[in-house]
Amino acid sequence: MAKLALINKQKEREVLAKKYAKKFEAVKIKKTDTPEARMEKMKKAADLPRNANKTRLHNRCAITGRSRGYVGQFGLCRQQVRTLASEGKLPGVRKSSW
Repeated sequence: MAKLALINKQKEREVLAKKYAKKFEAVKIKKTDTPEARMEKMKKAADLPRNANKTRLHNRCAITGRSRGYVGQFGLCRQQVRTLASEGKLPGVRKSSW
């Protein structure tokens, strides 16, 4: 199980990313921007909180909070996918045998 502090930090980042999404979209640099406009956008982006950027978000297991081995199809880590699949609790998943 991941540390509770890491899980809580991730949740705070999700809230911030949602709150500042429009502001980050406004300061996104485009290829057609002039150098002056780029500098202005970079200065505005620097004023925004770092944890509000969506690139800082990381996928985490819904059960354990583990960040590694994340299987996006289920929203779980690989250990939980295996455990729940073996117990028959994941619909549409069967243990392979040949």
